[in-house]
Amino acid sequence: MAKQFKFPDVGEGITEGEVVRWLVKEGDEVKTDQPIAEIETDKAIVEMPSPYAGTVLKLHAREKDIVKVGQVLITIGEKGEIAEEAVPAVAPKRPGAVVEAGPARSAQPPGAGILATPRVRKLAQDLGLDLAAIPATGPGGRITEEDVETAREKAAAARPAIKVKTKFDFYGSVERVPLRGVRRATAKRMAESVSKAAHVTHFDEAGAAALDRLREKMKPEAEGQGIKLTYLPIIVKALVAALKLHPMFNATLDEAEEEIIVKKYYNIGIAVDVPDGLIVPVVKGADEKSLWAVAREIQALAEAARGRTIDLADLKGGTFSVTNVGMIGGEAATPIINYPEVAILATLKIADRPRVEEGRVVVRKTLPLCLSFDHRVVDGAEAARFMNDLKKILEQEALLTEAVKAAG
Repeated sequence: MAKQFKFPDVGEGITEGEVVRWLVKEGDEVKTDQPIAEIETDKAIVEMPSPYAGTVLKLHAREKDIVKVGQVLITIGEKGEIAEEAVPAVAPKRPGAVVEAGPARSAQPPGAGILATPRVRKLAQDLGLDLAAIPATGPGGRITEEDVETAREKAAAARPAIKVKTKFDFYGSVERVPLRGVRRATAKRMAESVSKAAHVTHFDEAGAAALDRLREKMKPEAEGQGIKLTYLPIIVKALVAALKLHPMFNATLDEAEEEIIVKKYYNIGIAVDVPDGLIVPVVKGADEKSLWAVAREIQALAEAARGRTIDLADLKGGTFSVTNVGMIGGEAATPIINYPEVAILATLKIADRPRVEEGRVVVRKTLPLCLSFDHRVVDGAEAARFMNDLKKILEQEALLTEAVKAAG
C-alpha cells in the first residue's frame, strides 16, 4: 500500500524548509533509513531518511521548492501503484480565527467502533497514531492513555533518526560541499593507500641543464610532428631506464601470499589534476614506445581525463606513477602512493636556484624530485640508490639521450 511521508517537525520552532537536493528519483527502490532528500531550514541542512522501504512513486516537491511542516514530500509504495495526490498541510489555527463551516461529512470518524474515550482519541490524533494499531489493555478492550503512550514510545524508537547538519560552527558560518564523484573516489583511494602502505618520502634534486638542452634540441622535430614537447615525456623515459636498474620499485606486494610481484613491463601512471579530484591514466608499455608516442599519449590521456571521456581500461594496469606538480609550483611534496603500486615520483618546478659549488654561490637550473615508497617492500638505502641513478640519467646528456631513444 502506498504511504506518504510528510516533512516532520524537526524542532526549534522550524515551520518550513527548502528542498536543496533530492537524493532519489521517481521509480527508484529505497530502503528504510536511506537518505532521500536534503532540506535546508534557517538553522541547518536536514538529511531526511526514508521511514519506509519500497518504490518511489512520486516526489511531491521540486528542488528549490519551499515545503511546510506536515506537507507531503514523497510517496513510497509497491511498483506499479498509483500515488494519490498529496493533501495540503493544514496550518495550525490561530487564536480568535474564524473558520468557515463546510458541508457535513457522513463518513464515520477514524477509529469508529474502537473503544476509547474522546481524550484518548484526541491524544492519538495529535501524535499521528492509528488507534486500530494500538493494543488495548483497558477494561473490556478499551484503549487507555498508557496504551497510546506505549505506542508512541515504540514508534519513536523505530523511527529513523533525522540527521541535522548545521550551517555554522562555534566560530562562524560554514559551507558544506558534498563528497561525490571523482573527489569521493580519490579520497577513498588515498585513505586506502595510507592505511595499507608504509609511506616514506625521499627528497632529492637533479641538475636540469641537460634535460633543458635536450628538450630545446628536440623541439623543432616535435613541432614538425605536431607535438608540443614538455619535460614530462623525457622524464618518463629516464624513469623507465632507472626502474630497469631497480626493479623492486616496479612491483606490487601480494599480502595474502606474502610475495613481492616484480613487473617485467613498464606502465607509467600520469596523475592528472581535474576540478574535483585526481585521475591517473596509464601509459602502457612506456619502455617499448618512442618519445613521440609517449608524448602524444600523455597529452591525449590528460585531455580525455579532463573531459571525462577516458576509457576505464586507461586507468588500470599501472606499475609506477608520476605526479608533475612543476607547472603549479612548490619546492617539495610528499605524494601518496597509487596503491597497490610500490612508489610514486613527484616532479617539482624546474627553475634557476642558488647553489654552492667549491665555496662559491652559483645559479643552477634544478629539478626537485620527491619519491614516496612503500617501506614494506624497499628500504631507504635502495630509494637513495634509485634516486642517484635517476639523477645521473637526467644530468648526463649522453645517458638521457640514450634513454629517450630507447625503443624509438
